[in-house]
Amino acid sequence: MDLVDRQIIAALRANGRATYADLGRQVGLSASAVHERVGKLENSGVITGYHAMVDPMAVGLGVTALVGIHPSDTGDEDRIAASLAALPEVESCYAVAGDEAFVVKIRVSTVDDLERSLVRLRRIDGVARTRTTVVLSTRFEGRPNTPGSIADPPPGDSPNRGA
Repeated sequence: MDLVDRQIIAALRANGRATYADLGRQVGLSASAVHERVGKLENSGVITGYHAMVDPMAVGLGVTALVGIHPSDTGDEDRIAASLAALPEVESCYAVAGDEAFVVKIRVSTVDDLERSLVRLRRIDGVARTRTTVVLSTRFEGRPNTPGSIADPPPGDSPNRGA
C-alpha cells in the first residue's frame, strides 16, 4: 500500500459515496486507475465495506452508554464476547487491557431500556460486574484517520513545550 492508496482510503473514509472520477481528481489519477486500486484494496481486505452513517437520535436511539465488563475468575472471554454480540443494543465491543476484559458501546431509546440492557449484560455467564458511563453528548465520533495522516498540532500545542 503506497501513499496514493492511503489518500484514496482517506477520501473514501471522508465520503464513501465519492465517485471514481472524484477520487481520481483528489489523488491525481484517472477514474479507471482509481477503480482498479479500490478493487485491489477491497480484495485484499483493507476496505471491508461501506455503510451509511446514521444519526442515532433521528432513529430513536437517544441514550448511549459505555460499559466496562469485568469477567469472573471462571469467565470465558470468547463465550462472553459471543453473548455480547447477540445483544442488538451492543453497537461496538472492544477487548481491552486493564481490570475490564471488554468495553462495549450500547445505544438504546431510554434510560429504562439502558437499565434492562444492563440487567441482560450482568446475566451473561462469566460476567462478574459492569461499570457504566452514560454519554451526555458526542463531540465527534467515527472520524476518518489513516496512518501517516496525522495533522499538525492544534494552535498553542507546541511539540517543544516545556523545553
